[in-house]
This record gives sequence, structure tokens and C-alpha cells, in this order.
Amino acid sequence: MYTAIVTLLVACVPLSLLWAFMGNLLVLIGQDPLIAHGAGRYIVWLIPGLFANAVIQPITKFLQSQSLIMPLLLSSVVTLALHVPLCWVMVFRAGMGYTGAALAISVSYWLNVAMLVAYIAMSSSCKETRTPPTIKAFRGVGVFLRLALPSALMICLEWWSFELLILMSGLLPNPELQTSVLSICLTSVTLLFTIPSGLGAAGSTRVANELGAGNPEGARSAVRVVMSVAVTEAVVVSGSLLLSRRLLGRAYSSEEEVASAVAVMVPLVCITVVTDGLQGVLSGVARGCGWQHVGAYVNLGSFYLLGIPMAMLLGFVLKMGEKGLWIGVVCGSISQTTLLSAITFFTDWQKMVCSSEPTVTPIKIIRENEQSKELFRSVAQSYGLSHFLHYHAG
Repeated sequence: MYTAIVTLLVACVPLSLLWAFMGNLLVLIGQDPLIAHGAGRYIVWLIPGLFANAVIQPITKFLQSQSLIMPLLLSSVVTLALHVPLCWVMVFRAGMGYTGAALAISVSYWLNVAMLVAYIAMSSSCKETRTPPTIKAFRGVGVFLRLALPSALMICLEWWSFELLILMSGLLPNPELQTSVLSICLTSVTLLFTIPSGLGAAGSTRVANELGAGNPEGARSAVRVVMSVAVTEAVVVSGSLLLSRRLLGRAYSSEEEVASAVAVMVPLVCITVVTDGLQGVLSGVARGCGWQHVGAYVNLGSFYLLGIPMAMLLGFVLKMGEKGLWIGVVCGSISQTTLLSAITFFTDWQKMVCSSEPTVTPIKIIRENEQSKELFRSVAQSYGLSHFLHYHAG
């Protein structure tokens, strides 16, 4: 966890510099100056939240890996309860407008960090895993990055494709309307994705734990359960969204033109909600299996060899506007979900257990300490891993 926090905080430095000049960069790539400068001002106030997020994510995974979910839920509920009035005060009372909303997000993120750090520091649940930071946090950066980079690439390749829609919409006629409509659609998809994202995190943890325990049937069962829940969630949420398509645009804008354009886009958004929900869970399973590099290749091919070129063809060449842009990315999302489903369906879980590599630290301890060797041998035998221990520890 400490290695992840240190690495991500360092990564935030160049990102924050990029964000600081984002307004000018958007103008340079041809975006509407009014929209570009507004986006630039907004993102500057999000920079403190960027650093907070670099701390939240490792802490979240640290607690999830121990199945400590309730503190994450409670801290999020408290943060949300504080964020809503804080956002209202900064936007309206303080007169900061949309920059106040960005600052409220940053403040709320740091409040969440404070609560989670306090829980880890004081809770008896973290007694066995709580330890002060040491210089060792810097020594594991290479090992961390070998998993982190393909995992980040796997996620970013998909979300960057949706963000590219917003940039491309700024090049269409009437860019303010097009950008507004696609931004509303993307924000709605992002909001609804939090549900399958949580399911994916649960699936990732359960699959990884079952594989680590040498239980292929447990891993297979975990995949079946989480996919069943994901399919049910996708049907319910997309159906509800389709029925309320006339209300979605009005939740974001009082402009009738914007609300009507969003209503036309909702059927396509519903397809995205379904595919995104399924791939979110499948991606979690992939991370639990250590397939981050496979997921990165799938997303690269689905979105950048199929989705984005299709979006440009439909949106600009065939003059379908924002609908064509979104259809193109939907094609990429369908391809991604299909490939991940096929990979998961044909997985040999018994082989996955046999090929799972142990971590270095326990083996090193066994080799250096005879007493630890005997203790670990007795535990390993109870899990049916004596053959593994014989090979690795002698």
C-alpha cells in the first residue's frame, strides 16, 4: 500500500502540471475557446483532489483485500452527506460557480482520506496489517509497476476512448450543444458504472483469494455469482434509464434543446450501460487472475482499432454527428465485452491454480528461518500444498 501511495503521488506531479495548462492545450487542438477556458479553470481546482485520489485508491484496495468493506461504505456515505451541502455552499453561497463544485470535490476526497487513515490507525481490524511506513516502500516500486501499468492501461484505454468523444464533439457544428449532450451521456454512464465497478472489485478479490487458496471451484463459483448479479443489474438499470429517457436531460440542463437531444441518445446509452456493466465485472475477474496485460490488449484492439475509427467514420464522414460518435464507441464496447467473455468462459481454472506464482516474501522467510519453515509446512499441508512447499523450500 505504501509503495502504491508513493508511486501514485509522484505520478500526480506531471499530471497536475498538465492539468494546470489544460485550458490552453484544449485551444491548441482546436476546441472552442470559451469551452476550453471554462474546462481549464474547472480542472485546476480538481488538482488537490488528484493527490487525494492517489491516496484513496491504495487504501481502498488495502481494505478490500482484507474484506473490510463496511468502513469503505461508511466513509463514502459520510463523505457524500458532507459533500452535497459543501458543494451547494461553494457553488451558490460563495458564488464560485462550477469552480466551487470542483473545489468541493477536492475537499471531499481529502475528508474521505482522513476518515480511512483514522480507521486504519485506530481499528483493531487492522491490528495485524497495520505498520508504519519505512524505506521499503521505495524498494517495491518495480514490482508494483509491473502489475500497475498494464492494469492502468487496461482501464485508461477504455475511458480515454469515451473522453475522446467529448474532444471530437467539439469539432462538430454547434459544438456547445454537441459537447453538452455527450458530456451528459458520459457523466450518466460514469455514474451508473459505479455499481458494476463495485461488483468487479468484489469479483476480483474473491477470485484472487480462491486462486491463492488453491480452490479452482471456488474461483469458478465466484465468477458465476458475480456475472449473474451483473446481468441482473444491467437489465434493471438500462431498462429504468430507457423508461426515464425524457427526464435524464432535464436533470442536467433546463435547455429544452439539450434535454431533447439527450433523450434521442438514451437508447444508445442503455446499450453502453449493459456492455459497460458486464465488462466492468469481467475486467475485475481479469485483474483477480493477473490478466492485466491481456485486458490491455483487448481494450487496445476493441477501442482503437475498431471503436474510434468507426466513430470518426460515422460522426464526420457519414455526417451522423454525436450519434455516430457514440455508435462507434458502442461497437468497441461490444467487441471488448465479447472478447473478455470468451476468455473467461474458456478459462481452465484448475490450470490457473497450478500456474499461480507465490509471492517471494513467504518463501524467503521459510528458507531463512527453520522454525517458520515448520510452521508454514503444517499450514500448507492443511491446504493440500505440501507438493508446492517441497519444491520451493526443500
